Amino acid sequence: MKIDPWTSAQYADYSKLRDEFGIEPFDIEGLPEPDRLMRRGVIFGCRGFEYVRKAIMEKRPFIILSGLMPSGRMHLGHKMVIDQIKYYQRLGAHIYIAIADIESYAARNMPLDKAEKIAIEEYVLNYIALGLESKDTQIYFQSKRQAVKDLAYLLGKRIIWSQYSAIYGFEETTNLCHIFSPLVQVGDILHPQLKQYSGPLPLLVPVGVDQDPHIRLTRDLCNAHRLLNVTFTKDGKVGIFVKGEDDVQKLLDKAKDEMRAMGYSDLNMIPKYKALYIPGAAESDIPNINEALIKMEASLNEYTFYPAAATYHRFITGLTGGKMSSSNPPSAIFLTDSPEEGAKKVRSAVTGGGATVEEHKKSGGRPEVCGVFELFVYHLLDDDNELKAIYDGCKAGKRLCGECKAQAATLLKPFLADLGAKREAARSRVKDYLRYD
Repeated sequence: MKIDPWTSAQYADYSKLRDEFGIEPFDIEGLPEPDRLMRRGVIFGCRGFEYVRKAIMEKRPFIILSGLMPSGRMHLGHKMVIDQIKYYQRLGAHIYIAIADIESYAARNMPLDKAEKIAIEEYVLNYIALGLESKDTQIYFQSKRQAVKDLAYLLGKRIIWSQYSAIYGFEETTNLCHIFSPLVQVGDILHPQLKQYSGPLPLLVPVGVDQDPHIRLTRDLCNAHRLLNVTFTKDGKVGIFVKGEDDVQKLLDKAKDEMRAMGYSDLNMIPKYKALYIPGAAESDIPNINEALIKMEASLNEYTFYPAAATYHRFITGLTGGKMSSSNPPSAIFLTDSPEEGAKKVRSAVTGGGATVEEHKKSGGRPEVCGVFELFVYHLLDDDNELKAIYDGCKAGKRLCGECKAQAATLLKPFLADLGAKREAARSRVKDYLRYD
């Protein structure tokens, strides 16, 4: 299987995708009031969520980083990210949203001035209308934030072409701007942890699984710039190892002080192996140990970051089948559609029902592959019991596709009407969100 961040591919088997690329299952246990995307398994996987979970449980600050590609219209599939950001914002997250105008120029030939207009009219206004708060929120342009570009260039020193091309499949004909743009995304993801912004904090990127290559690259570069590495060794020990050749004794001494402060007194330092072993520690203690070391390292190395975490959500099925996509207007309900346009699209949508009413009543439908049913799952119904009744009725052949379409259209129309009014009211507030630095 291949994951490509620049296509509109749909993925049929998320469990296989998760297994093949080492994505962990997403567990909502302990999270306060999980939203419907979490409860219903729309968010199906994660990488490195433990630091963010710990910060949430302990009510400590953390960062959410997201981005938008200003090359087309915003549709209901894009809304899922804002729904997740709003959830974490309620828990006290610092919010950073990148307008990926450099990537849009590199991959889609979108001029920067046109990208800015699309970003504001199609995305920022809708973000505000959907309820994103301005407090502790920064929406910025890649092309205008120097710290992002500097970080992209500097961190790129630690990856070689063979690794890079293996992640992205770049070829000899790929233009250099496109080749550089993933490093700019690394700069996007990590720059909020620089001292001039929020400083080193647990950081989460909620994305569709198509963005996983960027997350893997970022996590690799985070690890490459660490001074220390915490490992559970083959002989069952937790060890801290100095990665470079300079200041080995100094780093081991500082690590030893940190471990003592955490309550570990039985420590075994072996400088010639650049190692500090912690006999009293278990493998499950590694996240806490690593977090203490990150805070210590940050005072010595400005490129010490918490490893970027990610959650991955399923793609919403388009109304014509496949993935909902801006490049295929009939497949998508755009947030700027009129209520009548949205309802018309729903009424003409492909469903998971039987070929005929008789066949549907006899064999039942397939709501699990139905774009109309997914409108209920992802956006239109909060009541899990009502959702289950619709699912069961379809599977049993007792609920017809026309009923689902009518209900979805009825729920969608006031949503789009209300959103349109709020979007116009949001124009005066755009300046409270945008940063031009």
